[in-house]
Amino acid sequence: METTFNRLGMSLGNLSLLSAAQTRSISAENFDGSKGKGGMAIEGTGAVPARELGQGWKVSPSIDIPARGSATLAEIQGPGAIQHIWLTIHPDKWRRFVIRIFWDGEEHPSVEVPLGDFFCNGWGVRCNIASLPVAVNPAGGFNCYWEMPFRKSARITLENLSADPVPGFYWQITYALTEIPGLSPCAMEAVQSTSV
Repeated sequence: METTFNRLGMSLGNLSLLSAAQTRSISAENFDGSKGKGGMAIEGTGAVPARELGQGWKVSPSIDIPARGSATLAEIQGPGAIQHIWLTIHPDKWRRFVIRIFWDGEEHPSVEVPLGDFFCNGWGVRCNIASLPVAVNPAGGFNCYWEMPFRKSARITLENLSADPVPGFYWQITYALTEIPGLSPCAMEAVQSTSV
């Protein structure tokens, strides 16, 4: 019997299942998640250290974010789901940066929170986290495994509220392009009853 797996709700129980979903990764080395385009940069924040190594050797591992400036970390056309966000930044920036996530062409973000708070590190106080949805490592890596589906598009921005530029912001966003199931009749009824 053949089954279709959309690659959502990943667990050890479905890890071996085949899927038609397409997985992609966005970072400073591949801004739009194009297949086979990671490590193709010839200019970037790592150009000096990688000058003798050439293309494919972390020439563009990060971006610089200007004072009181913003950066678009991801702009994805769906349907699909973000499955992992990784980033690292100095703790004194955790409350000075605001992460915003927009779904399906929204004018206003559904998520708008200081960066550290998004990863359970509020008030700029360091706290290691070891949980299924969020992992904060001792060496400074922030990981978020919340599965965040979208039907049309997803956009993630980061705003620097401080008067200081931030050199070397490192991040990676992993997502799957796949069909997103509709709401069940019970869930649809619950949504309709709460919107009256």
